[in-house]
Amino acid sequence: MEWSKLLSSSRLCRNDEQNKDVRSEFQRDYDRIVYSSAFRRLQDKTQVFPLAESDYVRTRLTHSIEVSCVGRSLGTLAGKLVIETEASFQEASLQDIQPSEFGNIVAAACLAHDIGNPPFGHSGEDAISSWFKGEGNKYLCCLSEEEKADFLKFEGNAQGFRVLTRLQSAINRGGLQLTYAVLGAYCKYPRAAFIPDFDGSKKVSEKKFGFVQGDSELFKEVAENLGLKNKQDNAWSRHPLAFLMEAADDICYRIIDLEDGHRLGKVAFEETEKMLKEVASDKQGDTGNSYALIDDDKKGKIEYLRAKAINNLITEAVSSFKQNYEAIMNGTFESDLLSQTEYSSLLDDIKELSRRKVYASPNVLQIEAAGFEVLGGLLEKVVPALVNEDKTSAEKKVLQLIPPQFTKGKNKYEKLLSATDFVSGMTDSYAVTLYRRLRGIELPRG
Repeated sequence: MEWSKLLSSSRLCRNDEQNKDVRSEFQRDYDRIVYSSAFRRLQDKTQVFPLAESDYVRTRLTHSIEVSCVGRSLGTLAGKLVIETEASFQEASLQDIQPSEFGNIVAAACLAHDIGNPPFGHSGEDAISSWFKGEGNKYLCCLSEEEKADFLKFEGNAQGFRVLTRLQSAINRGGLQLTYAVLGAYCKYPRAAFIPDFDGSKKVSEKKFGFVQGDSELFKEVAENLGLKNKQDNAWSRHPLAFLMEAADDICYRIIDLEDGHRLGKVAFEETEKMLKEVASDKQGDTGNSYALIDDDKKGKIEYLRAKAINNLITEAVSSFKQNYEAIMNGTFESDLLSQTEYSSLLDDIKELSRRKVYASPNVLQIEAAGFEVLGGLLEKVVPALVNEDKTSAEKKVLQLIPPQFTKGKNKYEKLLSATDFVSGMTDSYAVTLYRRLRGIELPRG
């Protein structure tokens, strides 16, 4: 792969001349994402603690902003490395590129990395898939295997690509019409849901899928303009900067989910401090003179250790990018960057601790279980209203409640995509409210 293509500032589905203002095209992408309605809705979407009452605990919105900040640092540092490395090969395309532009690309991709997540976090993805595997399976008849897979394995990453390239600014072909570079850095899993003879590989870029069948031509356009390595039909290698986007997300959810768990009393201070100290300390095990001055402020101590830990992980992730640079550029590197660092086992320990004490806490599990009921219940009402030809009176009423942009499907597959577009785009609160009203549990006021 070549940086002359990988840093393409051309826009999806646009051939006109680029903007001439002082902002770079990648900075403009960042702004487009910030001002999109899908990004705003992340303020009421689950991160770890659904519908959390604490103002301190992160939502998907605050998580995405924090990931973006880490991503900008990772991209800028890696950009300096790339420019220095490629200088020996006299790569002309990098002569006028600043390291900050790499940071802008990764920051924009990070900002959007969760934009396709349904209500109730990852359990929401499972809820949608489960409904189509069960009661909703009857609606998948007559679809191709490729089309069925999009629903049986519902994936927030693929939905995010759909949000960015089709659902936001839907009047435009290409949606937000982001640059190829940002869309490439966004996509961690550059493959379709169904690939014939797929070997079930454990490769990091193939664990999930990044686009639905209906968006395959759009993704192909992105991949070809970036010069991504084609593995087989509907499967490509990752954009090199996607590894940095992934690392930014991993850093934040490992460290910050633990901090949130402590703030809500799920993990004791002593245990949180011990875990974070191991990542925050320097080579000699020193956390710095400032830590000793914090005295008895436990909140301040954890915040200090969190900041130091994130800084250390940023440095190590960039070092991992450097060590694996050749394989990354060849499209053969198939691990996440942090797994190749000295902190790998410590991060695994933090992940296990969070799994036991944060993600599996009773209130989290109870609300996630309720999410299955809510999303399944919504699909039970929305799908027949969109798909059935001879609609019942009730289905006609539901159809009138669905916004017009989700009622324009031309065939069963497109109508089912519209159903998942509508439901997955809801906030947690709206999903619960609409479910209660459609079930007759609650009536609208006024």
